[in-house]
Amino acid sequence: MMEQIKQYEYVDLGLPSGLKWAKYNVGAEKETDYGYYFQWGSTKPNTADECIWENYKFYNSAKYSLTKYCTDSLYGLFGIVDSKTTLGTEDDAATQIMGSDWRMPTEAEFQELLDNTDNEWIEDYNGTGVNGRKFTSKTDTSKYIFIPAAGFCTNGSVNYVDIDGDVWCSSLDPSHPDYAWSLCFNSGVCCMGYAYRYDGRVVRGVMK
Repeated sequence: MMEQIKQYEYVDLGLPSGLKWAKYNVGAEKETDYGYYFQWGSTKPNTADECIWENYKFYNSAKYSLTKYCTDSLYGLFGIVDSKTTLGTEDDAATQIMGSDWRMPTEAEFQELLDNTDNEWIEDYNGTGVNGRKFTSKTDTSKYIFIPAAGFCTNGSVNYVDIDGDVWCSSLDPSHPDYAWSLCFNSGVCCMGYAYRYDGRVVRGVMK
């Protein structure tokens, strides 16, 4: 029997690039589900207890160095500097879980989303009790995605659920390679930010 490939819903927001955004987070079954939390570059969900430096897959605690995606010798002691700044498909949670048509968005693609949609903070979205931000197309207001405020995992706890939203990009912060970029939002702001790579944050897939 041929294995059936799961089909994922997407929304065409009319972006200049033509990029389409998944309707749900990776691991979610509906738009108000948080889905899975991942350390940056992890392709398997991470629990809050796993989200510490010593458990991070690209951190060598014995040598205090990053073993992949490193642009600076200060973070890549013992010669481990590869100058890679974007996750490869083998380390992309969206690709590995959703399939080869999907991937995590880059920092530039998140910025495109911000520039070409109107976003608003919504409390108790559609009576579900879930808070988050809705991103509505500027060219077709019937098209939108909702991203729940899932918070993030770090050092054994899940923080700021229903207060903050934090969604990983596939882009490293080259000037500080122990950080990667993410979309960050709450009731007051929605912007690009960065976080330690060992943090657990949600992922939203994109496709052409």
